[in-house]
Amino acid sequence: MSRTERSDDRPRPRWRDSLWGVGVIALVVGAGVRLVLHGASAWPSAVVGSVPVAVLLVWWTRRRRRQDAEAVGTEPDDVPGMDRRILRGGPVPRDPERRRAMAALVDSRQERLRRNRWWAFPTLFLVFFGTSALWFASGSVGAGSMMLGLAIVFMSWLTWYNLRFDRRLSQMRGRLRD
Repeated sequence: MSRTERSDDRPRPRWRDSLWGVGVIALVVGAGVRLVLHGASAWPSAVVGSVPVAVLLVWWTRRRRRQDAEAVGTEPDDVPGMDRRILRGGPVPRDPERRRAMAALVDSRQERLRRNRWWAFPTLFLVFFGTSALWFASGSVGAGSMMLGLAIVFMSWLTWYNLRFDRRLSQMRGRLRD
C-alpha cells in the first residue's frame, strides 16, 4: 500500500509535519531574517545564531504534540493531520475511536482558544498601539504611523482569524456529533 492509500482514514503525513521539517523551516526563516537585518556577509553568524532558535522550536513543537496526543488519546504524529482536518473542514473520521479523539482535540482547542482570549487580545493591543503611541510621543511621526498601520492590520487579522478558527471548531464539533 502506498503512502497515499491508507487502510484507515488518517490523513497522509506532510513533510512540514515532521519535526525535521519544523526545524529546517525555523532554521531557514531565522537565518533569512538575520541575513536581511545584518547583510549577506554575516551568513555564518546567521546560521549559527538560528540553530538554538530552531532547536527550541522543535522541542516546543514536540512537547506540545505529545501533550495534545496524551490528552486526546492518540499518537503525536496524528495531531498535525487532525488539526489540518479541523481547519480545512475535512471529512470526519469513520472510526469511532478516531472520532472520539478528534472530538476531544476540538474541545481542547476551543477551550484553550476561549480561555486565552481574555488576556491575549488586550496584551497585544497594548503592545502594538502602545508602541505606536511611544513613537508618536518621541516625535517620530513616520515610525509611529507605520506602527499604527501595522497595529490596525495585525489586530484586524488576528480578530478575524480567531473568530474564523472558533467557527471552524464549532462546525467540526457539530459534524462530529451527527
